[in-house]
Amino acid sequence: MSAPTPEIADAIAETARRARVAARELALASRAAKDQALLAMGEALTSAADAIVAANTVDLALGRDAGLADGLLDRLALTPERIAGVVEALRELATLADPVGEVVRGSTLPNGLRLRQVRVPMGVVGMIYEARPNVTVDAAGLGLKSGNAVILRGGSAAERTNRAIVATLREAIASVGLPADAVQTIDQHGRAGVRALMRARGLVDLLVPRGGASLIQTVVREAQVPVIETGVGNCHVYVDGAARLEQAVRIVLNSKTQRPSVCNAAETLLVDRAVAAAFLPMALGALAERGVRLHLDERAAAHVPETVSWTPATAEDWDTEYLDLEIAVGVVDGLEGAIEHIQRHSSGHTEAICTEDLARARQFTDRIDSAAVMVNASTRFTDGGQFGLGAEIGISTQKLHARGPMGLAELTSTKWLCLGDGQVREG
Repeated sequence: MSAPTPEIADAIAETARRARVAARELALASRAAKDQALLAMGEALTSAADAIVAANTVDLALGRDAGLADGLLDRLALTPERIAGVVEALRELATLADPVGEVVRGSTLPNGLRLRQVRVPMGVVGMIYEARPNVTVDAAGLGLKSGNAVILRGGSAAERTNRAIVATLREAIASVGLPADAVQTIDQHGRAGVRALMRARGLVDLLVPRGGASLIQTVVREAQVPVIETGVGNCHVYVDGAARLEQAVRIVLNSKTQRPSVCNAAETLLVDRAVAAAFLPMALGALAERGVRLHLDERAAAHVPETVSWTPATAEDWDTEYLDLEIAVGVVDGLEGAIEHIQRHSSGHTEAICTEDLARARQFTDRIDSAAVMVNASTRFTDGGQFGLGAEIGISTQKLHARGPMGLAELTSTKWLCLGDGQVREG
């Protein structure tokens, strides 16, 4: 990736410097002040909903003309109902405890020194994402509550929507006496701005890419600032031989069809051969009725209803994040077969087992190494809001610092406070 022009690099550096000034003020802000700002942000978004939807309508039309996939168009769309949802998330954030200053651990040493490890803000957090205007609000709210300033690159597909949202949020933040530069966008600088942001070492404390595999891997490979990788969601549902089959059908349908364009939607269904004949006709028929395109292995195809169309699963299907109404379906030889398949193909996001056998459920949760593992529940629950974290800035599939939905605590670091009374070290 080529270096940005000096002019773009200077513009991004200036944005980051303003963000650092804002972050220092936010780090000292009281919970009451931050909560007041969150509520003001929600009220402002509600008042500006018509203008935001109008801007989003233009982005959607341009996206359709440009041939954006249906999954991306779904992510891009902001309806009044979705705006109400992000406003509610801001209000919920205002009810949550402030992570800044929380004591993680502490002790008193034999020499009388009192130690405390406390949470502190990261500082300046950069977000790179595409066609997800709801992330603009989530990142701004989470950043502000955790004492961080955010720099946002929301992509050209949502440029008009994000511009309207950011202007609304900045005005609301300033109206309660906190710095408007707590939220900034660099969309106007295009891809060159992204390159400069990834190279802003010393000015940006953390970078979070959120999007497709290509975007994430580009940031991980090219960034010179610390990155938390939010991974691709190749999520699995395994229906065990001891599952309640009707319940399992509901879980599969919800995991795949409730919102197929998001990273916690199921992309692969695995079925124990012991219940394949009983389960698959029900499940495949129900999926087909919802418009899901089926990619079946040979053993699953033996149980497909005659009225249901399907295509043979290829080797690539088991590693595909469809983000659409498509699913790969395979029959496996029990729990061992399911675990082996998931270990080989999972992206480490979310896996689910449907079973009434507690021993098998325990084996599954112990041996599956993903950010979230569900027992008799939909993969769609892997979400910061659903987990009671408020919103989320992303779902981390790595193991350093943060894993799974990243809420307020995951946007903090720690520092040690050492309180003494004249102690000096000897030896």
